[in-house]
Amino acid sequence: MRYIEHPEIPADNNYLENHIRPFAVGRRAWLFADTQRGARASANLYSLVMTAKANGIEPREYLTHLYTELPKATTATQLETLLPWNAKAHLK
Repeated sequence: MRYIEHPEIPADNNYLENHIRPFAVGRRAWLFADTQRGARASANLYSLVMTAKANGIEPREYLTHLYTELPKATTATQLETLLPWNAKAHLK
């Protein structure tokens, strides 16, 4: 009923369903990781990729930037600049 009262609210949640579907598929794949560390590493990488996508950044470009600059970061401020929403300015 809310979407009738507020036309800016979509009548369905297809947009969100489509964005979480890859995560649900990935979660099934993580069940078959050889070790917990391997599953955690896969989940972390997936999280980085999806966060980059959510911020309008091409994942390969972001990961290349991240893995190039991460060894140089020594302070919390430098690490924060590598977060996708902060790194976006450096990538364009």
